[in-house]
Amino acid sequence: MADIETAAAGPEAGAGERVPRESTLHPERIPYRGPVFHFFWPFTRYIVTSLSAAAAYFFFKVLNRTIVIGKENVRMEKNLLLLPNHQSMIDGFLVGTLVFFPRTLLSPGLFPWLPAAWENFFENPLMRWFSDNWRCIPVKKGRKDVGAMLRMEACLRDGVMIVFPEGTRTRDGKLLTPRSGIGYVMLKTRPTAIPVCMDGMSGLQPVGHFWPRVFRTILIYYGKPVDLTEFYAQPVGREAAQAAIEKVFSHVGRQHAVLARYRRYRQRLLAGKPWFFRLYKP
Repeated sequence: MADIETAAAGPEAGAGERVPRESTLHPERIPYRGPVFHFFWPFTRYIVTSLSAAAAYFFFKVLNRTIVIGKENVRMEKNLLLLPNHQSMIDGFLVGTLVFFPRTLLSPGLFPWLPAAWENFFENPLMRWFSDNWRCIPVKKGRKDVGAMLRMEACLRDGVMIVFPEGTRTRDGKLLTPRSGIGYVMLKTRPTAIPVCMDGMSGLQPVGHFWPRVFRTILIYYGKPVDLTEFYAQPVGREAAQAAIEKVFSHVGRQHAVLARYRRYRQRLLAGKPWFFRLYKP
Protein backbone atom coordinates (compact mmCIF):
# COMPACT_ATOMS: atom_id res chain seq x y z
CA MET A 1 0.00 0.00 0.00
CA ALA A 2 3.01 2.30 0.21
CA ASP A 3 2.62 3.54 -3.37
CA ILE A 4 -1.11 4.17 -3.52
CA GLU A 5 -0.44 7.83 -2.77
CA THR A 6 1.86 8.20 -5.78
CA ALA A 7 -0.62 6.30 -7.91
CA ALA A 8 -3.43 8.70 -7.05
CA ALA A 9 -3.01 10.84 -10.09
CA GLY A 10 -5.72 13.40 -10.81
CA PRO A 11 -5.11 17.12 -11.26
CA GLU A 12 -2.00 17.16 -9.05
CA ALA A 13 -0.25 14.14 -10.48
CA GLY A 14 1.75 15.85 -13.17
CA ALA A 15 3.62 14.04 -15.96
CA GLY A 16 0.53 14.38 -18.16
CA GLU A 17 -1.31 11.53 -16.39
CA ARG A 18 -4.92 11.89 -15.33
CA VAL A 19 -7.23 9.41 -13.64
CA PRO A 20 -10.83 9.46 -14.91
CA ARG A 21 -13.47 10.20 -12.30
CA GLU A 22 -14.97 6.75 -12.79
CA SER A 23 -13.26 3.54 -13.74
CA THR A 24 -14.60 1.46 -16.62
CA LEU A 25 -12.61 -1.61 -15.53
CA HIS A 26 -14.52 -4.76 -14.64
CA PRO A 27 -13.60 -5.92 -11.11
CA GLU A 28 -13.62 -9.56 -12.16
CA ARG A 29 -10.93 -9.09 -14.83
CA ILE A 30 -7.22 -9.24 -14.00
CA PRO A 31 -5.42 -7.22 -16.70
CA TYR A 32 -2.36 -9.51 -16.97
CA ARG A 33 -4.29 -12.83 -16.90
CA GLY A 34 -5.64 -14.66 -19.94
CA PRO A 35 -8.98 -16.34 -20.73
CA VAL A 36 -8.00 -19.77 -19.36
CA PHE A 37 -7.19 -18.30 -15.94
CA HIS A 38 -10.44 -16.31 -15.90
CA PHE A 39 -12.47 -19.38 -16.89
CA PHE A 40 -11.25 -21.31 -13.83
CA TRP A 41 -10.89 -18.28 -11.55
CA PRO A 42 -14.39 -18.41 -9.94
CA PHE A 43 -13.72 -22.01 -8.86
CA THR A 44 -10.06 -21.68 -7.82
CA ARG A 45 -10.76 -18.41 -6.05
CA TYR A 46 -13.62 -19.94 -4.04
CA ILE A 47 -11.53 -22.97 -3.04
CA VAL A 48 -8.41 -20.95 -2.13
CA THR A 49 -10.25 -18.23 -0.21
CA SER A 50 -12.50 -20.70 1.64
CA LEU A 51 -9.63 -22.96 2.71
CA SER A 52 -7.49 -19.96 3.65
CA ALA A 53 -10.29 -18.36 5.66
CA ALA A 54 -10.97 -21.62 7.51
CA ALA A 55 -7.26 -22.00 8.32
CA ALA A 56 -7.05 -18.35 9.41
CA TYR A 57 -10.12 -18.74 11.63
CA PHE A 58 -8.57 -21.77 13.33
CA PHE A 59 -5.24 -19.97 13.72
CA PHE A 60 -6.70 -16.80 15.23
CA LYS A 61 -9.43 -18.39 17.38
CA VAL A 62 -7.78 -21.64 18.55
CA LEU A 63 -4.00 -21.37 18.24
CA ASN A 64 -4.36 -17.78 19.42
CA ARG A 65 -7.10 -16.01 21.33
CA THR A 66 -8.73 -13.21 19.35
CA ILE A 67 -11.19 -10.90 21.08
CA VAL A 68 -13.51 -9.12 18.62
CA ILE A 69 -15.27 -5.85 19.49
CA GLY A 70 -17.86 -4.08 17.33
CA LYS A 71 -18.45 -6.80 14.76
CA GLU A 72 -22.06 -5.64 14.49
CA ASN A 73 -20.85 -2.32 13.04
CA VAL A 74 -19.81 -3.99 9.76
CA ARG A 75 -22.67 -4.17 7.30
CA MET A 76 -22.83 -6.94 4.72
CA GLU A 77 -23.06 -4.67 1.67
CA LYS A 78 -21.20 -3.52 -1.42
CA ASN A 79 -18.96 -0.45 -1.46
CA LEU A 80 -17.71 -1.27 2.03
CA LEU A 81 -14.21 -0.11 2.98
CA LEU A 82 -12.39 -1.39 6.07
CA LEU A 83 -9.51 0.87 7.15
CA PRO A 84 -7.28 -0.80 9.79
CA ASN A 85 -3.87 -0.03 11.22
CA HIS A 86 -1.06 -2.25 9.91
CA GLN A 87 1.12 -4.48 12.12
CA SER A 88 1.98 -7.69 10.23
CA MET A 89 1.97 -9.41 6.83
CA ILE A 90 -1.17 -11.41 7.72
CA ASP A 91 -3.32 -8.53 8.98
CA GLY A 92 -5.65 -8.85 5.99
CA PHE A 93 -6.60 -12.41 6.95
CA LEU A 94 -7.39 -11.27 10.50
CA VAL A 95 -9.51 -8.26 9.49
CA GLY A 96 -11.50 -10.10 6.82
CA THR A 97 -11.90 -13.55 8.33
CA LEU A 98 -13.07 -12.53 11.80
CA VAL A 99 -16.00 -10.51 10.47
CA PHE A 100 -17.05 -12.31 7.25
CA PHE A 101 -16.27 -16.01 7.77
CA PRO A 102 -18.21 -18.36 7.53
CA ARG A 103 -20.66 -16.14 5.61
CA THR A 104 -18.20 -16.18 2.70
CA LEU A 105 -18.90 -19.88 2.16
CA LEU A 106 -22.39 -18.98 0.88
CA SER A 107 -21.62 -15.40 -0.20
CA PRO A 108 -18.09 -15.46 -1.68
CA GLY A 109 -18.49 -11.87 -2.87
CA LEU A 110 -17.99 -10.78 0.75
CA PHE A 111 -14.38 -11.91 0.69
CA PRO A 112 -12.54 -8.56 0.66
CA TRP A 113 -10.27 -7.18 -2.04
CA LEU A 114 -6.86 -6.18 -0.71
CA PRO A 115 -4.30 -3.89 -2.40
CA ALA A 116 -0.87 -5.46 -1.85
CA ALA A 117 2.73 -4.56 -2.66
CA TRP A 118 3.96 -6.20 -5.87
CA GLU A 119 7.40 -6.94 -4.41
CA ASN A 120 5.93 -8.86 -1.48
CA PHE A 121 3.08 -10.80 -3.09
CA PHE A 122 3.48 -10.90 -6.87
CA GLU A 123 7.14 -11.28 -7.90
CA ASN A 124 7.12 -15.06 -7.31
CA PRO A 125 4.82 -16.85 -9.86
CA LEU A 126 3.37 -19.25 -7.29
CA MET A 127 2.77 -16.46 -4.77
CA ARG A 128 1.24 -14.38 -7.57
CA TRP A 129 -1.25 -17.18 -8.31
CA PHE A 130 -2.28 -17.37 -4.67
CA SER A 131 -2.48 -13.57 -4.38
CA ASP A 132 -4.76 -13.34 -7.41
CA ASN A 133 -7.02 -15.98 -5.86
CA TRP A 134 -6.92 -14.12 -2.53
CA ARG A 135 -8.36 -11.11 -4.42
CA CYS A 136 -5.21 -9.05 -4.00
CA ILE A 137 -4.68 -6.01 -6.22
CA PRO A 138 -0.98 -5.50 -7.06
CA VAL A 139 0.46 -2.04 -6.40
CA LYS A 140 3.88 -1.49 -7.92
CA LYS A 141 6.59 0.39 -6.05
CA GLY A 142 8.23 3.59 -7.24
CA ARG A 143 5.80 4.56 -10.00
CA LYS A 144 2.40 6.10 -10.58
CA ASP A 145 0.39 2.89 -10.75
CA VAL A 146 -2.73 4.40 -12.26
CA GLY A 147 -4.03 0.98 -13.27
CA ALA A 148 -4.02 -0.17 -9.64
CA MET A 149 -6.00 2.90 -8.60
CA LEU A 150 -8.60 2.36 -11.31
CA ARG A 151 -8.99 -1.30 -10.40
CA MET A 152 -9.35 -0.40 -6.72
CA GLU A 153 -12.20 1.96 -7.59
CA ALA A 154 -13.95 -0.69 -9.71
CA CYS A 155 -13.54 -3.44 -7.11
CA LEU A 156 -14.66 -1.26 -4.21
CA ARG A 157 -17.83 -0.08 -5.96
CA ASP A 158 -18.85 -3.69 -6.49
CA GLY A 159 -17.60 -5.30 -3.28
CA VAL A 160 -15.68 -5.08 -0.01
CA MET A 161 -12.11 -3.85 0.36
CA ILE A 162 -9.45 -3.68 3.08
CA VAL A 163 -6.86 -0.90 2.82
CA PHE A 164 -4.10 -0.02 5.28
CA PRO A 165 -3.89 3.80 5.27
CA GLU A 166 -0.45 3.84 6.93
CA GLY A 167 1.03 2.19 3.84
CA THR A 168 3.56 0.14 5.80
CA ARG A 169 3.79 -1.97 8.94
CA THR A 170 4.59 -0.50 12.32
CA ARG A 171 7.65 -1.85 14.11
CA ASP A 172 6.59 -1.02 17.66
CA GLY A 173 2.79 -1.28 17.61
CA LYS A 174 2.28 2.51 17.51
CA LEU A 175 0.07 4.10 14.87
CA LEU A 176 1.76 5.73 11.89
CA THR A 177 0.58 8.79 9.96
CA PRO A 178 -2.03 7.85 7.33
CA ARG A 179 -1.29 8.62 3.68
CA SER A 180 -3.62 10.41 1.32
CA GLY A 181 -3.72 7.75 -1.43
CA ILE A 182 -6.79 5.86 -0.29
CA GLY A 183 -8.46 9.22 0.36
CA TYR A 184 -8.70 9.76 -3.42
CA VAL A 185 -10.49 6.44 -3.84
CA MET A 186 -12.85 7.27 -0.97
CA LEU A 187 -13.79 10.63 -2.50
CA LYS A 188 -14.52 9.02 -5.88
CA THR A 189 -16.43 5.94 -4.66
CA ARG A 190 -18.06 7.30 -1.46
CA PRO A 191 -17.97 3.99 0.42
CA THR A 192 -19.17 3.02 3.86
CA ALA A 193 -15.88 3.65 5.70
CA ILE A 194 -15.24 1.51 8.79
CA PRO A 195 -12.27 2.34 11.07
CA VAL A 196 -10.62 -0.84 12.36
CA CYS A 197 -7.97 -1.14 15.04
CA MET A 198 -5.99 -4.24 15.96
CA ASP A 199 -3.59 -4.77 18.83
CA GLY A 200 -1.19 -7.67 19.30
CA MET A 201 -0.33 -8.56 15.70
CA SER A 202 3.07 -6.84 15.93
CA GLY A 203 3.96 -9.32 18.68
CA LEU A 204 2.47 -12.28 16.85
CA GLN A 205 4.44 -11.63 13.66
CA PRO A 206 6.99 -8.83 14.07
CA VAL A 207 8.56 -7.16 11.05
CA GLY A 208 11.33 -9.43 9.76
CA HIS A 209 9.75 -12.67 11.03
CA PHE A 210 8.20 -15.02 8.45
CA TRP A 211 6.52 -17.56 10.75
CA PRO A 212 3.83 -16.17 13.07
CA ARG A 213 3.79 -17.12 16.73
CA VAL A 214 1.02 -18.90 18.64
CA PHE A 215 -0.71 -18.67 22.03
CA ARG A 216 -1.02 -14.88 21.87
CA THR A 217 -4.00 -12.66 22.64
CA ILE A 218 -5.11 -10.41 19.80
CA LEU A 219 -7.65 -7.61 20.07
CA ILE A 220 -9.57 -6.19 17.11
CA TYR A 221 -12.09 -3.36 17.22
CA TYR A 222 -14.46 -2.58 14.33
CA GLY A 223 -15.75 0.97 14.73
CA LYS A 224 -18.95 2.58 13.49
CA PRO A 225 -19.08 3.99 9.94
CA VAL A 226 -17.51 7.45 9.63
CA ASP A 227 -19.56 10.20 7.97
CA LEU A 228 -17.47 11.74 5.17
CA THR A 229 -20.18 13.77 3.40
CA GLU A 230 -18.43 17.04 4.31
CA PHE A 231 -15.63 16.15 1.86
CA TYR A 232 -17.76 15.06 -1.10
CA ALA A 233 -18.57 18.61 -2.20
CA GLN A 234 -14.86 19.50 -2.33
CA PRO A 235 -12.67 19.03 -5.43
CA VAL A 236 -10.91 15.66 -5.52
CA GLY A 237 -7.36 16.64 -4.57
CA ARG A 238 -4.62 15.97 -2.05
CA GLU A 239 -6.00 18.32 0.61
CA ALA A 240 -9.49 16.79 0.68
CA ALA A 241 -8.11 13.24 0.38
CA GLN A 242 -5.73 13.74 3.30
CA ALA A 243 -8.41 15.35 5.45
CA ALA A 244 -10.85 12.49 4.76
CA ILE A 245 -8.44 9.73 5.68
CA GLU A 246 -7.23 11.64 8.75
CA LYS A 247 -10.82 11.88 9.98
CA VAL A 248 -11.23 8.11 9.67
CA PHE A 249 -7.86 7.43 11.25
CA SER A 250 -8.63 9.71 14.21
CA HIS A 251 -11.28 7.12 15.11
CA VAL A 252 -8.65 4.36 14.78
CA GLY A 253 -6.50 6.33 17.24
CA ARG A 254 -9.32 6.43 19.79
CA GLN A 255 -9.97 2.72 19.32
CA HIS A 256 -6.24 2.08 19.82
CA ALA A 257 -6.38 3.83 23.21
CA VAL A 258 -9.42 1.75 24.21
CA LEU A 259 -7.67 -1.50 23.30
CA ALA A 260 -4.52 -0.49 25.20
CA ARG A 261 -6.55 0.14 28.36
CA TYR A 262 -8.45 -3.13 27.90
CA ARG A 263 -5.22 -5.12 27.50
CA ARG A 264 -3.77 -3.61 30.68
CA TYR A 265 -7.01 -4.47 32.51
CA ARG A 266 -6.84 -8.09 31.31
CA GLN A 267 -3.22 -8.41 32.36
CA ARG A 268 -4.05 -7.24 35.89
CA LEU A 269 -7.13 -9.46 36.03
CA LEU A 270 -5.22 -12.59 34.97
CA ALA A 271 -2.07 -11.93 37.00
CA GLY A 272 -3.39 -13.79 40.06
CA LYS A 273 -5.04 -16.64 38.16
CA PRO A 274 -3.57 -20.16 37.77
CA TRP A 275 -1.20 -20.70 34.84
CA PHE A 276 -3.79 -22.26 32.54
CA PHE A 277 -5.76 -18.98 32.56
CA ARG A 278 -2.62 -17.41 31.07
CA LEU A 279 -2.03 -20.05 28.41
CA TYR A 280 -2.52 -17.32 25.81
CA LYS A 281 -0.05 -14.52 26.50
CA PRO A 282 -2.26 -11.58 27.56
